[in-house]
Amino acid sequence: MRRVIMFALVLTLAGCQSAYYSAAEKVGYHKRDILVDRVESSRDAQAEAQEQFGSALEQLSTLVNFDGGDLEDAYEDLAREYERSDAAATEVRQRIDDVDHVAGALFAEWEDEIEQYSSARLKADSAAKLEETRRRYQQMISVMRRSEAKMAPVLTAMNDNVMYLKHNLNARAVASLKVEFGTIEGQIEALIRDMNAAIASSDEFIASMQ
Repeated sequence: MRRVIMFALVLTLAGCQSAYYSAAEKVGYHKRDILVDRVESSRDAQAEAQEQFGSALEQLSTLVNFDGGDLEDAYEDLAREYERSDAAATEVRQRIDDVDHVAGALFAEWEDEIEQYSSARLKADSAAKLEETRRRYQQMISVMRRSEAKMAPVLTAMNDNVMYLKHNLNARAVASLKVEFGTIEGQIEALIRDMNAAIASSDEFIASMQ
């Protein structure tokens, strides 16, 4: 029953997207324009998530190097950073999915329209442009998905630390997290590098579409 409900929801969302594309085209806002806008939104979400994960790393570093003060406050700050990071990751995933959806619709429409050309020269030129755009898109979306895939392990590690401290909030527990810190630090730094690459790739794709 649950699978049936989920399938119906997917069809409904797909129908809403199709209706949105149709309505947008009636006012001169085509799938190509929507794709560029969604890539920009995805890029901005990546930049915000990048800052957020960097902030979470700073807070974790502060906690594992705790040297007096209110340990409860330090823990609560870390817990908030985790929640914000989780929300930022969810936003990035949604934005990338939105990009992928409109790209699929654009390429399908483009392929259909190529078959409608009566001019062999124009048909060949349009087909070449489609393949070049698709190639650049695949390069970009692959970089996006690579950075997206690295968020889950980072969030899992952060959540482990937050849960551990929740039930063991003392100096000895904090000291034991220093063993884990190096691994998490490396994961977040790698994630930030991949996000930088995704942002740069997005900018290149946007420039190629304008």
